Amino acid sequence: MIDRASLRLSAGLLLGGQLLYIVVTQFHAGGDANNHPAIFATYAGNEIWAAVHLGQFASMAILLAGLLSLFFVLDIETEAPTWAGRFGVASAAAALALYGVLQAIDGVALKQAVNAWASAPDTEKAARFASTEAIRWLEWGVRSYHDFARGLALLMFAAAIVRITWVPRPIAYLMGLSGLTYLVQGWVAGSEGFSPTQSAAIVLGWVLSLIWMTWLVVVAWWIQDSEPNT
Repeated sequence: MIDRASLRLSAGLLLGGQLLYIVVTQFHAGGDANNHPAIFATYAGNEIWAAVHLGQFASMAILLAGLLSLFFVLDIETEAPTWAGRFGVASAAAALALYGVLQAIDGVALKQAVNAWASAPDTEKAARFASTEAIRWLEWGVRSYHDFARGLALLMFAAAIVRITWVPRPIAYLMGLSGLTYLVQGWVAGSEGFSPTQSAAIVLGWVLSLIWMTWLVVVAWWIQDSEPNT
């Protein structure tokens, strides 16, 4: 049976988490993220840093919970999609764990480091700045691997649902494309940090995700309960 209630919950978590993440991120302190002296000063003066990053983590947890629950909703009919879905679940769980580490580094450690650098006497500023940059580079690395894990999860789920007859095939294609954008983000974050290229990939990933997630919500509300073919 297609469990419409569970499908609606999964689709709602996915779309709701994505929308909430985009809204919360608009409150993140802005600027040229690779211009460290300028952006660190901006971060040090930001009063809502902890709240924004906690909101981002909660949004990501909601989104990935929706992705994880989708596996248990899908009517997987063949062996290959089953294993693709299982690998997708493992990658999504890894992505959530990595995002928790990322927000611990960015939302807590980096903020404490920029505050210490901004308030340090001149004789200590160089050392404080060096330690803050080290934390920033650690953030690059964790963000890179989070994006890789999330991208792989989306690709695996796309492979799992592409052969399910009651899910429109373009949803799987769009999900796969959004997964590719996260792989690009992972590569760019690891090689050049938070550059304009990464920002463009982020926006593209958001647009693709919003399209397939909205489409999935529509399917979840219009589909009828049915028995799988025997």
